[in-house]
Amino acid sequence: MHLPSPMIQSESKEQMVNLFDLDRKGLQQWFADQGEKPFRADQIMKWVYHRGITDFAAMTDLSKSLREKLQSLATLTPPEILSEQRSSDGTVKWLIGFGGKNAVETVFIPEPKRGTLCVSSQVGCVLNCRFCSTGTQGFSRNLSTAEIIGQVWLAAQALGHNLSDNRQITNVVMMGMGEPLLNLDSVAPALSLMRDDLAFGLASKRVTVSTAGLVPGIDKLRETVDVALAVSLHAPDDKTRTEIVPLNKKYPIDVLLESCRRYLAGKHKARVTFEYTMLDGVNDSLEQARLLAKRLANVPAKVNLIPFNPFPGADYKCSSGNRIRAFQEVLMQAGLVATVRKTRGQDIDAACGQLVGQVMDRSRRQREFKAKLASLPEVSNVA
Repeated sequence: MHLPSPMIQSESKEQMVNLFDLDRKGLQQWFADQGEKPFRADQIMKWVYHRGITDFAAMTDLSKSLREKLQSLATLTPPEILSEQRSSDGTVKWLIGFGGKNAVETVFIPEPKRGTLCVSSQVGCVLNCRFCSTGTQGFSRNLSTAEIIGQVWLAAQALGHNLSDNRQITNVVMMGMGEPLLNLDSVAPALSLMRDDLAFGLASKRVTVSTAGLVPGIDKLRETVDVALAVSLHAPDDKTRTEIVPLNKKYPIDVLLESCRRYLAGKHKARVTFEYTMLDGVNDSLEQARLLAKRLANVPAKVNLIPFNPFPGADYKCSSGNRIRAFQEVLMQAGLVATVRKTRGQDIDAACGQLVGQVMDRSRRQREFKAKLASLPEVSNVA
């Protein structure tokens, strides 16, 4: 299927509203502000999200006068796919650009009974978790709602996704580049569109927001939209977690877990997924497994153990398979649901923690990381 490239906008076009920025409620209000009936929002959404049409002129159930009016007031401009890579295991990674030199990576992971799309919320990330390749790129800016939902829309077009007979995307996870809860004003309308039957129609349990532990954001998310929550925990004690997830210094584990309990209050059969990257000699001892089980005893939880995916210059190594299985067994014996995430897309650097994109870094982090790489000794290949 042909994918439209963003229009080169004139100065007047830049003042137009990009309707990809609006969820159903926002779109209804926008039409009302233009003196139009709110149900026009439903018509537009069906054309855009169900049929993949972004040309107002092709929306034949709108009057000609309304189509002309829309062309003068608004655009439907998605971001642009700059490149596509396909893994030997079926994983697809797109580099998606937003103009200028900024781009993010979006990943689709196919499985026999589901297809998961991993979406980015920021260009880069400010949190600098020590084991994440994204963090080494520094930070440029938040993505707009159009740039977030645009990733889903582009992936749907590229995959031939169709709500009625070819539903390729069954799950969306906000686990790409960036911390979603630091950009909730833009993320929330995108989540609403993922859930809306006139857009992607996903159930609440099939849309997941992953956070490094931004407690005020977790509380705000609960009041904003009904989706699943994942927390990047990665350690059972504050000392270790602060070393690898610096945000822990501000929101330590006890405070974070209490916010998780608040998030789940009143949600039937809901639980938080705790992501736990397995780092050799750092957070993978049996003692730490027992402490983790104790910490999570009063939180409806699932633990997803993630083998560390190395990247050039990383300070860590992945725990051995035996170590990961032993850690998992301790959690399961304590009554927790504990799974080991299968590494996907590693041959195209599409695995968890490996997404980098293109970041116009506004911090010094990327420069410092490149200097660190340059200082590493050369290693000769031994046959």
